[in-house]
Amino acid sequence: MTAIINEHESELNRVPEVTVDFWLIKVMAVTMGETAADYLAVNLGLGLTTTSLIMTGVLVAALVLQFAQKRYVPWAYWLAVVLISIVGTLVTDNLVDNFGVRLETTTIVFSIVLALTFVAWYASEKTLSIHTIFTIRREIFYWLAILFTFSLGTAAGDLVAERFDMGYLTTGLIFGGVIAAIALAYFFLGLNGILAFWLAYILTRPLGASFGDLLSQPVEYGGMGFGTTFTSLAFLGCIVAIVLYMTLKDIIDEDDHALLD
Repeated sequence: MTAIINEHESELNRVPEVTVDFWLIKVMAVTMGETAADYLAVNLGLGLTTTSLIMTGVLVAALVLQFAQKRYVPWAYWLAVVLISIVGTLVTDNLVDNFGVRLETTTIVFSIVLALTFVAWYASEKTLSIHTIFTIRREIFYWLAILFTFSLGTAAGDLVAERFDMGYLTTGLIFGGVIAAIALAYFFLGLNGILAFWLAYILTRPLGASFGDLLSQPVEYGGMGFGTTFTSLAFLGCIVAIVLYMTLKDIIDEDDHALLD
């Protein structure tokens, strides 16, 4: 009976399983979130405020689509992730550039807000696992946590790369090294899986953002000069290709499951 219930809950889960594909597209999404936000605000000349309002509206529409799904649907889920990555970046950029809030302050504040979100989530649901996101309330907590991880990651990445003057490449390698240490602790030292997941999820944001800036920023600012347009489109193409692969795989798995039934 327990196995049947667990299988039913897995089918209703509204977020994907944590696989290599998941982490690959997640890093690409956060990288694109960094470069796309810069492209819209700077290259298109929309400015931070207008860009933030437009993208927040688009994100709300995408989340409405996501919440309308009764299970994990790759295109709806990853569309929401890409957009929330952009909006999370814009939240931090607005605080820093428009309101003059220091990166140290935004990093600390978003750390506290994220921690409070986890506390409220656990107090309500008694779990922080992403394997059981099959109610509206759990999904609300999930997307709130995702938003704050992106805003925190943006602040932390910019703090290390720019305020501490470590540069984009060094910053990316630092966060990549920390993620590798978390993976080793999980696989070999018994680190709690839920804790390991959320730590890695938070840190992939500054990892992706650092390499996104490295590729897109001008050479005189420590980048490789590919520009935000090329970088954003390149990563968008990769994301679309992986989502198509996930969708086809999901269809094939469903057909196989139907044949077994």
